[in-house]
This record gives sequence, C-alpha cells and structure tokens, in this order.
Amino acid sequence: MGLLTEGINEVIATTDGNAAPMGIINRGGALHMVLFRGSHTAENVVRDRWVVANFVFDPVLYVRTAFDDLPGEAFVREEIDGTAVCRLRDVEAWAAFAADVERAGDESIVVRLAPLKEEVLDLRLHPVNRGFSSIIDATVHATRYVRSRDPWLGRLIEHHAGLARKCGGPREWEALDLLRQYIGDPTRD
Repeated sequence: MGLLTEGINEVIATTDGNAAPMGIINRGGALHMVLFRGSHTAENVVRDRWVVANFVFDPVLYVRTAFDDLPGEAFVREEIDGTAVCRLRDVEAWAAFAADVERAGDESIVVRLAPLKEEVLDLRLHPVNRGFSSIIDATVHATRYVRSRDPWLGRLIEHHAGLARKCGGPREWEALDLLRQYIGDPTRD
C-alpha cells in the first residue's frame, strides 16, 4: 500500500456517514491520526474501529467538511473482509484502515492505523498549487480558531487567505469565501 507519503498527509477522512479533513501521520511506515475528543470522527473511530482516507483535491470540499455535514448521497459503502466502511463517492483514490486507540488525553486521542485496502479510481496530475495548500492551512487554523477566537490564529488565517487569493484560482477563491462564511472575519476579533 503506497498512497501515503512520509510526513502528514492531508485527506478527507470518512467514518460512518461523516467526513472531515484530517492529517494522517506517516513516520517510518507507522501510521497515526490525532483526533479531538467530542468530534464525530473521534466518536465513530472509537466505536467502529475503522476510518477511510479519501484522496481528493477540491479546496471547497476541505472547507465544507471541516464545518458542515455532507448529504448521504455523497458517500459509498464498501465491504472489506466482512466490514462495511464508508468512503466519499467523488474521489481519485481511497484507503481504508483499521483504527485502534493508542493513547488518550483530555483533549485528544492518538489512533494507530493498519491498512486494509486501497484503490485508485481516477488518478490525475496535481501540480503544486500554493493557493490550494494555503486553503488547507487556513482551514486547519480555522477549526481551532472557532473554538478559541485566538487573534494569533486569526492572523495565520489572514496570511494564508492572502496566499490563496494570490496563488489560487476560482475554486480556491470559492473555498476562501466559504471559509469566511463559517468563521466570520478574523481581523475583527
């Protein structure tokens, strides 16, 4: 199985009827995720003990799944060795993992992942796009910003918004507008 590279791989993770952007950490072939307690993803992973990494390059989808739920028709059920898992319908590739809690803290849990299956459905070339990367970074900061309203996070969001405006295209600009709808204007806090 080779869809994940060394480092943190940004994917849309799916659990039972839920999708959210997540980083899968690959260090020396050991795969982990850090999940915030109280999130749907954490609750589902602890309960069901599986997660699917969806490889998709749509900045709007990253923003949307960070703050909102997708309709049921966005998901597809797959069966792997008698276990039903849930992936996104419109992806280039997906990888399913068994998931076991390795450590639990007050705010987060660390989950160890073991590969079950991966499938490439529609592979396309994606040149490096700083606008897309900046939307991912802004979205990560925004998920923390909505909890704390920390002005430092607001400044980071604005930095990445500037890069998305400069380096991105129409889809990144749409994602940025959507992000602002979810979090408001961080320069006003």
